[in-house]
Amino acid sequence: MLQSLRFSLRPFCIPLSFGVSLLQAQETIAPREATELNAVVVSAESESDGIVQDPWLPSVIGTSIYSGKKTNVIDFDNLPKVVGNNYRQALSQTPSLLLSEESSPLVSIGYRGLNPHRAQFTQMLRDGIPIHADQFGYPEAYFTPPLETVDRLEFVHGGAALQYGPQPGGALNYITHRPRTDEEFSLRSQHIIGDYDLYATFTSADGTVGKLGYYTYFNHRQSDGFRSANSDYDLNNGAVKLLYSMDNGGQLILSLDTYEETHGEPGGLTREDFWAGNRQATRLFDTMTIERDSATLTYEIEPTPDSFFTTSLWWTDYTRYSARQRGGGFGTLPSGPTSTTNTIENQEFQNFGLDARYRLNWGAEKQHTLSSGVQFYTSDSPREDRRGNTPDASNGTLRNKSQRDVFYAPVFVENRFQLGKFSMTPGLRIENFNQEVRELVNVDKTTDGKPLGEKDQSDTILLGGLGLEYETTPGSAIYANVSQSYRPAIFIEAVPTGPNALINNDLEEGKAIEYEVGYRSRPTDWLSLDTSVFLMQFEDQIGTVGNSIENVGNSSHKGIDVSATVGLLTLATGAKTATTLDWFINATFLDAEFTEGPREGNTPQYAADSIIRSGLTYRQGTKAILTLAATWVDDHYADDANTASFAVPSYAVWDLTAEYQVRENLRLLAGVNNLFDADYFTRVRGDGIDPSMARNVYVGASVEF
Repeated sequence: MLQSLRFSLRPFCIPLSFGVSLLQAQETIAPREATELNAVVVSAESESDGIVQDPWLPSVIGTSIYSGKKTNVIDFDNLPKVVGNNYRQALSQTPSLLLSEESSPLVSIGYRGLNPHRAQFTQMLRDGIPIHADQFGYPEAYFTPPLETVDRLEFVHGGAALQYGPQPGGALNYITHRPRTDEEFSLRSQHIIGDYDLYATFTSADGTVGKLGYYTYFNHRQSDGFRSANSDYDLNNGAVKLLYSMDNGGQLILSLDTYEETHGEPGGLTREDFWAGNRQATRLFDTMTIERDSATLTYEIEPTPDSFFTTSLWWTDYTRYSARQRGGGFGTLPSGPTSTTNTIENQEFQNFGLDARYRLNWGAEKQHTLSSGVQFYTSDSPREDRRGNTPDASNGTLRNKSQRDVFYAPVFVENRFQLGKFSMTPGLRIENFNQEVRELVNVDKTTDGKPLGEKDQSDTILLGGLGLEYETTPGSAIYANVSQSYRPAIFIEAVPTGPNALINNDLEEGKAIEYEVGYRSRPTDWLSLDTSVFLMQFEDQIGTVGNSIENVGNSSHKGIDVSATVGLLTLATGAKTATTLDWFINATFLDAEFTEGPREGNTPQYAADSIIRSGLTYRQGTKAILTLAATWVDDHYADDANTASFAVPSYAVWDLTAEYQVRENLRLLAGVNNLFDADYFTRVRGDGIDPSMARNVYVGASVEF
């Protein structure tokens, strides 16, 4: 079944001088502390703690080793409440990530010049469980948790591929709240109104009674949208989490959630219409609906003071439905004979998975750490495309039907060798996966006398990595990492539906290797900083040249990441107080270019030369918090061909957000997004420019009992 073994460790012979001697050796968090840090003992709804976590992950936590890797922790306790899943606010203190904004609730995030569409090059996780529609064949994140239920976001850069999956764009892990343990019952309800008829509500209840903790929430969000028509959306999401503390010290956690979201797709604009201020919809009938149900059962235990074990069993039922009018071009209304019909696409994903991980501290003084894990994952994904007889039809004649299946069984192992202030963490991951795509109906191919497509591929791929850290002073360290990753052909690349599409017989998975060297430090109470240089080489990328799907070439992505936070009041007074004024800045300076293939000399899509985020956060204990933040992005292209119509001009956007405690159980929330009413866009698709929202205001309140 496993037909090939490729992707050797040969690249590790390339410049280890890019960063051999470097690292940080923070003390390993004790297993009990690791459990509590993951659990977030106090519920998200409690406003009483105000504890802000470090801006990067510790060397070891739970079953994971982060020593020698570049990491970021996005701590929402350090921000005013993020309303409406505003990722420009949520990512304000994180380098390397580019947000591709759109009018719908869907999220698109790119990493160092990789395509941001639905975060398909980044492993997206919730509490360590993948949330893409499918990890391989359709790695698009149509669902992301409401940020009100997220304690923090953990982002692991290139070294994430060994622990979480093969994607070259790192791993973004949503760590959600667990039940509070200090009360039997707590209720919080948040309500927001804003421009464009925005209404958002989030209500949660949690507590612990005896050995059983519970956390449940309901989230609703709706808006008419800022376009002239068809930019409305409606979202509902509910979840229940139960945590049972067992007599043996272990914890059993059951999570159930359901999600449904429908939005209009108003279509793109021409450049002339955009600059003229025209925000008219060019697609009046296009809609998309996402439905997702999931269940996860997790067991975690600390068998001994020097070990930790966790295993999760999960199931998801995912449906992606879209109905789109045929015809039309770049920023134009559909016209011609095909415009009287539409295309109806229905994709389903039934996913089952099991993930087990174990960590052991070993050695004479238990100074070394071994982490290992295995995953079993299957995906059953039928797809149907129909042709409607009207522009807004919801059903029609079957045109395409296919069955798609994935089986995936990776194994990984990493070991952190601690030698005084120096640590070395080599790691290996063996990827075992099988992907099968079978066309059952394709009217166009049958009409042209061409056979239906079929692809059955099995691979075993070896990935390697090495992390190094050296603690220069307490709280400061030099780190370095080199890690491999890869990108297999997705469903539509394995078997395209077009009758004239050709697939290169020698099509291989894309392969990437990333080198990073950096320094991070918290030398005083008023300063934290992290800066690094990186090089990512991405070979054998899969793309389309004419009608041919083939490996289209190699690209090189090199640059510098800088992030820092300065406590201005602490610096001025020499003392840390409840009232703080922090200045933060993070920046990515990127030089990305195709080095081989038909795109040689071009810049990869969404590879802006610079992305800078900076701002001020004022905090008065738990009473008030206010943030003024700006995002500057240099000009770039939204396609690899670098065509003029896909050029994205540079832009700067400011946001002002605030939260104020009126009484012990009442907080007011307010914000102005795009404070100075910048006219900009961040996203261009085949149907035209997707404009970003003008200045908009929201206000609301949060009540807690």
